[in-house]
Amino acid sequence: MTSPAFITTPIYYVNDRPHIGHAYTSTICDVWARASRLVGRDVFFLTGTDEHGSKVEKSATARGILPQALADENAAEFQRVLATFGLTNDDFIRTTQSRHIDQVQEFLRRLMATGDVYLGTFEGWYDEGQEEYHTENKARELNYQSAISGKALIRATEQNYYFRLSAFADRLAKHFADHPTFVRPTERANEMLGRMREGLQDVPITRTNFSWGIAMPDAPGHVVYVWIDALLNYITALGLGMPQAGGLGSPQAKRAKYWPADYHVVGKEILWFHAVIWPALLMALKLPLPKCVYAHSFWIADGKKMSKTLGNFVDLPTIERYTATYGLDAWRWYMSTQGPLGTTDADFNGKHFHETYTNDLVNTVGNCPSRVGAMIGKYFGGKLPADAQAGGEWPSRCDAATAKWEQCMEVFDLSGAARCAMDLLRQVDVMINDTEPFKLAKDPANTPRLSSILNQCAQTVRIAGVMLEPFLPQRMEELAKAFGGMPGKDINWSARKKYGAISDGHAIEKVALFPRVDATAISQAV
Repeated sequence: MTSPAFITTPIYYVNDRPHIGHAYTSTICDVWARASRLVGRDVFFLTGTDEHGSKVEKSATARGILPQALADENAAEFQRVLATFGLTNDDFIRTTQSRHIDQVQEFLRRLMATGDVYLGTFEGWYDEGQEEYHTENKARELNYQSAISGKALIRATEQNYYFRLSAFADRLAKHFADHPTFVRPTERANEMLGRMREGLQDVPITRTNFSWGIAMPDAPGHVVYVWIDALLNYITALGLGMPQAGGLGSPQAKRAKYWPADYHVVGKEILWFHAVIWPALLMALKLPLPKCVYAHSFWIADGKKMSKTLGNFVDLPTIERYTATYGLDAWRWYMSTQGPLGTTDADFNGKHFHETYTNDLVNTVGNCPSRVGAMIGKYFGGKLPADAQAGGEWPSRCDAATAKWEQCMEVFDLSGAARCAMDLLRQVDVMINDTEPFKLAKDPANTPRLSSILNQCAQTVRIAGVMLEPFLPQRMEELAKAFGGMPGKDINWSARKKYGAISDGHAIEKVALFPRVDATAISQAV
């Protein structure tokens, strides 16, 4: 029996507005979650919002409203926006919910009891934008500026509770060595190891200069550091800190089977928290570590870092213009096949978006089924003809493609998985170009051969469509109905990937999946 699967996005900070970064991470997680469900795994896909911290408190004060009101307003906007991306997340956790707060305090009590948290004094530098502490050496290395925003670090001295991160240095190094795919891509793991070799310092986990956050248990005036609060969402959503009976504990206890996570998918700028601090916390809590922390790179625009000042920032209104012009599936396709899953940033370019849409979706995913459906309609009255050749080499080609697709999805190679389907469709196009069914149809003596060719094309197109469902859920549902009548979630993966699943005589409809978009749409969308 296939094991349960758990994938997470980072929880998104409510002091920001939804933008391409949120859309990207959420979409690629959704593609993986859909693919895992497709092959029969019991999937739990988590996202949510990070709602505490001094920035939220300051923003609320500036607007003359309570922090909770601001958090409610922005969390609702994130939920609305994420829904428009067609996400299939199983939960949306908010760090202001009591189910989260109660468990965070329970976990902190456990850490206090084990001695992994203690009271001390912090003297150093603070990155207000990232809400991150730095030692003097690290601050000097950064030229006393934020590595992300470039803004000046703030000198800070305050009494805090500390987490003994330094005590876990050897165990963390061993875990990295024993689990070479714990942090991916490999280059990111090497970055973390390099930083760890500089020495691990204990980290402050409370603040005393603001009040908007979770209260440290039995420590008046201390508010839990927003990053510690946020990291714990991955296990509070599963109820791992709840009692096993009564209240929210009962239903959430059933979610414990999903831990540890298969993938924490994060941006590279927050990898340290997820690859070093988070696993150390889990070690201290005696909980299993996630299987993989996957850190993707950034989107840039036309070769430059995205910036509101430069006017090249892909914000929500820009995203909505793209989806209105090209469709949601086209946006999902571009995100998951052209995005920065590797170690280099990806360039978001309107012209490239249009070319990708035209070449991949219009000319291949749209045109190939259209050609096959039109010929079956014209030459066989819209009914799938028989295949006297029993598939020829196509069954083995399709089996190899689906096997490779499974392997790619397992290791979060989304573009590789997409290529498995695209290659099949392109092979079908080559077959049509080479055999020229429209010429064969002119001679009745060629009917058996024509019948076999179009049967093989249709069977292969259907399988390619199944593999494309996680990327293009709306349009591939249309294709499944038109070609195989097997779009239902109740049909298992073995049946759906099986070559020859469309029976002879089954109705095949010509389907128009991706209309051409005029190139001038680029300027209108950007």
